[in-house]
Amino acid sequence: MTVGIQQPGERYAALIELLRTAEALWSASRVFFERWDLSPSQFNILNLLHQQREGCSQVQLSRQLIMHRSNVTGLVDRLEARGLVRREDSATDRRAFNVVLTPAGVALIVQILPQYYAAAETVWGDLPPERARQLVAELGQVSSNATQLAAAAGANAKPIVKTSGQHGE
Repeated sequence: MTVGIQQPGERYAALIELLRTAEALWSASRVFFERWDLSPSQFNILNLLHQQREGCSQVQLSRQLIMHRSNVTGLVDRLEARGLVRREDSATDRRAFNVVLTPAGVALIVQILPQYYAAAETVWGDLPPERARQLVAELGQVSSNATQLAAAAGANAKPIVKTSGQHGE
């Protein structure tokens, strides 16, 4: 990492636009999924389970969604209350559950996916598929760099040690 830069570089604007784009996509997703009374995160769980018909554990879901397990638990609870998923005992771990789609969950995701795929194509507009593939590769590198930066920052973080008389502010 370069130290001592006083002004943003040329790529700073690209980073800001990437963050704006991510927020715009998330907002559009919230609006898109409202018609099915789903959040984007609930859809992501249904979609992953549709791709993995045998189901998967909540830990696997949290890893694939890059989300804390406690958040996945709440999402699965809400989907289960709607009858879209169910928890089954894990065949390999008596302490864990396997989350699977119910027939109602399958019916819902099959209804949503064609419209979702069409919306995903619309988002790209006139951008050619080859350029989209190139962007995926480039964004993968940006993501990897950000992950490395976060890991390095975490490793270099100094622990906060409170001494008597200090107040948490």
